[in-house]
Amino acid sequence: MASGTFAQAALFARADVGRVRSAAVSRQLQGIARAMPAPAALKVTSYGRRLASESRLSTRIGAGAGDAFAGMDMDNMTLEEIQAAIDNFNAENAALKAKIGEQEVALDTDTKAAKLDNHDAMHLERVAAHSNIANRVVETTDSPMNIVYVTSEVAPWSKTGGLGDVAGALPPAMAKRGHRVMVIAPRYMNGKPDEEARYDTAFNTGVVIQVDLGLCGICEATIYHQQTDGVDWVFIDHPTFHRNGNPYGDTRGAFGDNQFRFTLLSMVACEIPLQCDFGDPRGPYGQKCVFFANDWHSAMVPVYISAKYRPHGVYKEARSILCIHNLAHQGVEPATTYDNLGLPGDWYGCMEWVFPEHLRAHELDTGQAVNIMKGALVTSDRVLTVSQGYAYEIATPEGGFGVDNLLRARQHQLNGITNGVDYDEWNPSKDTHLPANYSVTDLSNKAVCKLELQREMGLREDPDVPLIGFIGRLDYQKGPDMIFSRVEELMHMGVQVIMLGSGDPGMEESMKWAENNYGQNFRGYVGFSVPMAHRITAGADILLMPSRFEPCGLNQLYAMLYGTPVVAHATGGLRDTIEDFNPFAKGKNGAGTGWTFSPCDADSMMGALRIAVQTYREYPDAWRSIMERAMIQDFTWDRAAIQYEEICEWAVMDPPYS
Repeated sequence: MASGTFAQAALFARADVGRVRSAAVSRQLQGIARAMPAPAALKVTSYGRRLASESRLSTRIGAGAGDAFAGMDMDNMTLEEIQAAIDNFNAENAALKAKIGEQEVALDTDTKAAKLDNHDAMHLERVAAHSNIANRVVETTDSPMNIVYVTSEVAPWSKTGGLGDVAGALPPAMAKRGHRVMVIAPRYMNGKPDEEARYDTAFNTGVVIQVDLGLCGICEATIYHQQTDGVDWVFIDHPTFHRNGNPYGDTRGAFGDNQFRFTLLSMVACEIPLQCDFGDPRGPYGQKCVFFANDWHSAMVPVYISAKYRPHGVYKEARSILCIHNLAHQGVEPATTYDNLGLPGDWYGCMEWVFPEHLRAHELDTGQAVNIMKGALVTSDRVLTVSQGYAYEIATPEGGFGVDNLLRARQHQLNGITNGVDYDEWNPSKDTHLPANYSVTDLSNKAVCKLELQREMGLREDPDVPLIGFIGRLDYQKGPDMIFSRVEELMHMGVQVIMLGSGDPGMEESMKWAENNYGQNFRGYVGFSVPMAHRITAGADILLMPSRFEPCGLNQLYAMLYGTPVVAHATGGLRDTIEDFNPFAKGKNGAGTGWTFSPCDADSMMGALRIAVQTYREYPDAWRSIMERAMIQDFTWDRAAIQYEEICEWAVMDPPYS
């Protein structure tokens, strides 16, 4: 036996055991063994196998083998002496292996402790951020303005959607900043006792305002007023606002005189700052105001300021801002109704609208119409939407609903501000609709909310099954049809689904069908219940929002504040407010508050849901971090008020647009 042969094997191990797969090392040693005498070959082969089974020891053991055998004269050694040398080497290796194991355990312990310390530090940072949001002191502005907010609905007096929430929450936040703020809305009386009771605190000022609405004649409206939260809440009373139904229609559809009703609202709103002082020692708001006109229902305000007031030297210093909450509704009526608006004849071009041929009723239809939203787009001083993402989308042919050309022409004056949340109503730490309260500092009771929701809805009570919630109208915009098309696939994922909403009769039937066929894991609530919306938001593990378009969206904001990650289509305000989860961001500490998907189809939706469900099941620490990051987001109206104030300042800086 050549003395260098065994040493060659040991040196090979020293050089390669740390960087070559152990199986390959073993095969190389076996090749060397075939050239050796049979007894020695057995030892080398056995040694190779041991190397293969001890690859964790890596280079240090290979180096030890080289040092142990390189200087031996194996030509004059008996097999017993070789065996003794190998046994001695094995003993040294065992000691080395134990030492390495101790070092690895210590390293693992230190690493885990470091990770734990890092997680605790991040948690404390999030708690501090949440505390800062909740206890923030609002600073007053150095340049107070007179702000007049005109809207067709305002919570809590009248509300059908997000516009009412905005009108009820933004003005008090602006008032806290030091501005003088007035909100003007109709005084709806639908004959129900609770409706009348809402206006009990608003008193009749005795002021009756007359306005000229062209062919509609001279119309009179009585002014009611109350002041709360530093805001003048002004309600316009007229017989057309006294009828059953919601502010816009009843069970038979939209009211046929909506153009007249909201034109009256807009023109009277222009007169109130000039005529009413409400007993304030500062007197009326006067001509130097910033008007906010919300959607088409009050979009005649900037038109009247430009066409009826500025030409006569009134409101020259006033500015108007059009706020678009949903561009799909534009107040389009036949061209023959132009004379009902009370505008000069030469302003028809401002309001003119021509339907494309494919939308006309018949071949003789010329498509001539008046479009109130279009009139506001060409006369307002600035244009504002409820999210920056929506501001981008409405300037595209896909999202512009026929006025994208006008919006692109005004892109330098088009902005988006995300809505805020009323933390007094939506706060898991004090929500009276929940069976138990929780916060970012103590999430334990969120599991209680989930179990109670499962019990209330008749689902299997299981804290580990992912519970997916949906809250919204059952219509094409909100995308529930995509959920119904994949119900069976959702059930195979082993999740539970709860849906709350009403709307399209066909979609309501689809929800009932899904519950009838998959009742063990699917529940549908046809209708709308505020307490139930709160309980689903708190009890669900995931909120699903497959909206095809969403100007801002409020449910995703509520869900994040309640520690419920959101899976949503990347559109409008959803894209602006949801940060996609990335486990490798920020030094592998992770980032993100949910998941978005695009394009808007069922396959993309299911792909995002599968990732979310997998994260929930397999990575609980990452899931908790997502919840905590979501709960400390700043969605306060104080934040939004500062941004609205900046838009007002920009409007005042520039000369009137028209």
